[in-house]
Amino acid sequence: MLRVIDTETCGLQGGIVEVASVDVVDGQIVNPMSDLVRPDRPIARQAMAVHRITEAMVADKPTIEAVISRYHGSPVYVAHNASFDRRVLPEMHGSWICTLTLARQLWPGRKYSNSALRESLRLDVTPPAHLHAHRALYDCYVTAGLLLRIMADSGWDRDEMLRRMQRSDRPRMTAGAGARPNADDEARLPFGKYRGETVSAVARRDPRYLLWMLRNIADLSPALKQAVTAALQQRDDRPA
Repeated sequence: MLRVIDTETCGLQGGIVEVASVDVVDGQIVNPMSDLVRPDRPIARQAMAVHRITEAMVADKPTIEAVISRYHGSPVYVAHNASFDRRVLPEMHGSWICTLTLARQLWPGRKYSNSALRESLRLDVTPPAHLHAHRALYDCYVTAGLLLRIMADSGWDRDEMLRRMQRSDRPRMTAGAGARPNADDEARLPFGKYRGETVSAVARRDPRYLLWMLRNIADLSPALKQAVTAALQQRDDRPA
């Protein structure tokens, strides 16, 4: 059994407003669970515009600590951009598989957001009709469909996927001065329509989106803000 889990938050720094999961058992998506959660901070306007979960919807809900035990019990958890969900969730006792990492290994040169992969791979998955993208349970169904497709196309079983995750987590040697960074080492966007893509690639294709981020998203991490600023500056410095 593999438990696919997803969170929606108050912003990039956390504060969970929704958690959900589905289980993948013998090639089937089963046991859906979801909870709206009262967060420990206000919901950022930009985050609310994405998942459409309002303060009123979570005002009388339990905290994440009160509901998280329902989601325990799996030896392996799966998420798209798992490093984010691992960071914002209370400790989950199990190993983790990241479908974003595996998709990059299996299908180079694509857009790697959940919605982009669902479209480009034509995933055969049916999320609940009353939900929409960026609601936690909806995204769980898409990630589960992506996981099944990764396993079907690659032949990787659970143990092989875990081995690949361990290899991807190993520290890389620092490139020498002037070396071009490897694409896997570059900063990537952790949210939005370009989730999973490198900042430099988005700067080439849609610099206005990065400018919008800098001007409107107050809780960008310092590292991501620096990467976005540098990528835009590098683009502006190119010869005409």
